[in-house]
Amino acid sequence: MTNTEINAQELSSRKLWQLAQTTSENAISKQQLSEVVAELAKRRHNLEKLQEIGKLGDQYTD
Repeated sequence: MTNTEINAQELSSRKLWQLAQTTSENAISKQQLSEVVAELAKRRHNLEKLQEIGKLGDQYTD
């Protein structure tokens, strides 16, 4: 697993989306993925897409 630190708030929505779609478990940790998804949910640009691919938990849905 990579030790690269990710600050989701500093990344573009496009980059966050790329990270959220990552299928390799070695790309980012589950904690990092959670931070990426949370940031995308805050921005609310991709909520429907996140739900479709199963990355969005119930805590972010209305």
